[in-house]
Amino acid sequence: MDTWVLWLLLLQIAVPYPQPVGDGLDEVTRLRTEVRAKLREEETIGLEREVEQLVLKQGAWAWGDLLCSAWQHWQVWALAGLLLLLLALWYWGRKRSLRREEHVGNEEEGDSDLDGEESDMEQYRHRANNFGRIVMERIQWPVQDLQEGCTWTRNLMEHFAIYFRRVLSNSFYPVLQGAIGVGSAFEGWSPREQDVVYQVLIPMTPPRGHSFHLELGTAGQRRLRNFHVRVQQECTCTREQQDKNMLCFLHHPEEELRRCQDPSLLHTLCTGSYLDVEKTARWFYQLVRAIWPALLESHRWHLVLLPSRRSCQLKVTNGRESYRIELLFGVRQGNSDVFVSSQPRQAHTSSTIWPESYAVAEMKFFRYIARRAPPDSLHLKCLQFFTRLQLGLGFSTYTIKTIVMHMLSVLPASQWRRRHFVRRLMDISESLRTCVEMRHLNHFIVGNQRLPQGISLPPEVLMARSRNLFHDLEMDPVAHSQAVSQYVDLHHWLKRILKNEQ
Repeated sequence: MDTWVLWLLLLQIAVPYPQPVGDGLDEVTRLRTEVRAKLREEETIGLEREVEQLVLKQGAWAWGDLLCSAWQHWQVWALAGLLLLLLALWYWGRKRSLRREEHVGNEEEGDSDLDGEESDMEQYRHRANNFGRIVMERIQWPVQDLQEGCTWTRNLMEHFAIYFRRVLSNSFYPVLQGAIGVGSAFEGWSPREQDVVYQVLIPMTPPRGHSFHLELGTAGQRRLRNFHVRVQQECTCTREQQDKNMLCFLHHPEEELRRCQDPSLLHTLCTGSYLDVEKTARWFYQLVRAIWPALLESHRWHLVLLPSRRSCQLKVTNGRESYRIELLFGVRQGNSDVFVSSQPRQAHTSSTIWPESYAVAEMKFFRYIARRAPPDSLHLKCLQFFTRLQLGLGFSTYTIKTIVMHMLSVLPASQWRRRHFVRRLMDISESLRTCVEMRHLNHFIVGNQRLPQGISLPPEVLMARSRNLFHDLEMDPVAHSQAVSQYVDLHHWLKRILKNEQ
């Protein structure tokens, strides 16, 4: 029911009907009036009840409307919140999906880039391999098979050693031990194309009644570690040392010694009390010439003795092949791999000076590298190529060899394969440039406490300060300027050769 209907009913109740007025009321009228009043009262009560019911119903309807309205508002807000939540979830899901797609895209792009990089790397390796192969094919490597030449030389020296022992068994000349292959050929490389020199070092021990004593030279010679080999006569009079065919050089008269016994080593190969290199070399020549006809090789090979003051150089040929061999001789320092040898360091070396030699230790180092290097390692090819490149430009072969030995002790063997050939050549050039600029190149053996096991150094060599091979550049500015100019020429030739090969 509308509100205005409720207000109309309340108005009717509040305003009573007018009473009829008369002069007197009879009983019927009174009763009728009472009945009407009673009916009116009942109607009023009924109306009041209806009004209450209407009010209650209207209140219920109002609360229902209010609750319905509130419910509707909650639904709206709930729906709005739900929509916002769904929108947020959708946005978060979409963002995550986009991120995943972007991540996947990046991975795919990264994989694509990686594949591209791997492809580029493979192409680089392929080009490097081809370039290294082309350079190697165009280089004129030594014609001789170095391994075959080393084997032939060892066999020849073993045959010589048999007769050395026979001829010298009862003499007072140095006792010759088994030859040791040294130098570039026995290290596995050669700076020369064809005329390869096979060097062997023959250790010497003192004969009966003699002893060797190594004496380090003067201050200037100490820096270079040059020695004198002092020969001293020993007493042989005791029963343990006495030989019925030998007289004691110290306690027998000189006349009896000259009449009954060969001269002492001091009277044959020494100058004063020191072993003479040049006299020893001449004695070697005579020994080789005397023994050669007894060897089987003399039937098929022709021997030519080449001139040399401090070694014995010979060449053997058979019409098709030829081998050039240099026999060096030296005295071992204790039980180490370091000798004093007849090989000179300078052009004019006194005949009684025996420079310290590390040739055996260096040969053992290259053998150590060869045992651990892969079959396609080119460390020897790099050394051979670079030493040949710099011939005539002023740097010694030993300088380049020292640089490469330092590099071999730092770079793993896997970094010397064919694809690294050009890179290693440039590294050698860069190392040489640095050494020339700094005027300093450490000797590889002296003072090196990180040599592989199996290479034995005497304590004074192991603990010594490393010797600077560029000491002359440090002392002479003119020599340094010349070395810089020589390096520039060398680097120019290297770049030109590599550019032409590309």
